Amino acid sequence: MTIKDLQTEMIAAMKAKEKNRKDTISGLIAAVKKVAIDEGCRDDIPESMVETVILKELKTAKEQVETCPEDRTELLAEYNEKVNIISEFAPKQLSADEIKTIINEKFSDVLASGNKGLIMKSVMCELKGKADGKLINQIVAELCK
Repeated sequence: MTIKDLQTEMIAAMKAKEKNRKDTISGLIAAVKKVAIDEGCRDDIPESMVETVILKELKTAKEQVETCPEDRTELLAEYNEKVNIISEFAPKQLSADEIKTIINEKFSDVLASGNKGLIMKSVMCELKGKADGKLINQIVAELCK
C-alpha cells in the first residue's frame, strides 16, 4: 500500500459521499505523513512505512473498540466501522499455524534454549509487521512449556 493508493481511496470516498470512510482514510494519510516527516523522508515515503503506520492505527482502533463501554452502542458501531475500513488497507497478517511453522523451522536452535526473551527477540526481528505481537507472544509461550 502506497500513500498514493490511500489518497486515491480517499478521493473515491469523497465522491461517494462516505464521510466516515473519508475521515478514516484521511486520518491514515495524516498519520503516515507525520511519521514520514519525523523520519525525514517527506517526499519519498516507502511502502513499508505506510504499512507500519496502518498496522499501528489498526491496533489503536481495536483498542478503542475493546475499551468502549457496551452501553455506548452508537460509538461502538463507529469504532467497529473504523476497524473494518483500516483492515482493508492493512497488510495480510500471518495465522497462528503459519507463525508456529516459521518459529519451528527457522528458530529451532533458539527454541531449544527455552529462554522466552531470547526467542521473542529473534522471532520479532523476522516477523515484525507480518504478525500480531500478542499472537507471537502467546505462541512462543506455548512452545516454551
